[in-house]
Amino acid sequence: MRSAWRVIRQTTAFLSLSMGLLPAAWAEPVAPSVHWGAIAYPDQEQTLVAGMTFNRFTEFNGKGERFNAIQESAGLNFATVSWTERLKKFPGWSTNLTVGAGPTQANPTLYLQNDVTHQLFGNSSVPVTKEREATDFMVNGTLTRWAKLFGEREVGFMSLGFAAGSLYQEAFAQMGLRRLSLAEALEPVVGTSTFLRGFSQFVRFSGMGRYGQLFGGAAFRDATVAAQNYLGQVSMSIASYGDSDEMPPRWELEFAFTIDSGLFADPSGHSIERRLGSVALRFPYGFLETWNDGIGGTDSGPTFGFQIMIDLRRIYKQVTAP
Repeated sequence: MRSAWRVIRQTTAFLSLSMGLLPAAWAEPVAPSVHWGAIAYPDQEQTLVAGMTFNRFTEFNGKGERFNAIQESAGLNFATVSWTERLKKFPGWSTNLTVGAGPTQANPTLYLQNDVTHQLFGNSSVPVTKEREATDFMVNGTLTRWAKLFGEREVGFMSLGFAAGSLYQEAFAQMGLRRLSLAEALEPVVGTSTFLRGFSQFVRFSGMGRYGQLFGGAAFRDATVAAQNYLGQVSMSIASYGDSDEMPPRWELEFAFTIDSGLFADPSGHSIERRLGSVALRFPYGFLETWNDGIGGTDSGPTFGFQIMIDLRRIYKQVTAP
């Protein structure tokens, strides 16, 4: 018994030490998560992560009002892999490929929606008449150019990307800022500020705008999908960034707000706007993130989702280390 506890203590100590030395993990989300509210900035560093992504499409709200012409609810359950590489021959450029596939069925998202979340907050259960049952998949990718702004860090980006699969198709362009330091941005105007420097060691800001052309798929037909999409996302992240940013933080907590002109259209062809919130916790061997339309008070259509991802590169290095 003592030897077992000794092994547990040694393993825990090893993991704590190794996790303390490694930067936090992150990855680009699989489609359609961005239109559900997931944090969707491009990756800056080389990554290879895998895990599960869940999204819930809700046909009716709690009052029984139909969202649009889609006459079924859907629980999208994707096994997901996301891979990002920096292009060594082209400094400042990165590429990402993210793939997700799995069974579309009621649970676990319907259970979490009606039996957990709505019960917890005292909301009415949403009615369900029909559930989509199929195997769905999505593939999305980006090509990103990073730029140094307000100093020597690459905080500006411009991307071209696509999403394609059984749900819908999209071609998009996006640009924005990632983990902007207020000290770096404002000190050239206001002068040296001890407060700004101290604040920026722990708090960073991000934002992007995105435009996309949309086309229907097997699950979401042309008549139910908007012709084009405008999306804005802003976020605040909290971590120990330090002064130099030579190494990404070991832990990071990020809060995001997304306003989306809408992936979906009403029967007259007008896009259905959605406002969504997200929170992500990143740690050395992976990250957790959840998103929800509760901030917009809509509770229909793209309602909520979450993902649980692990960093395959870092786990492989730890397992194979001598």
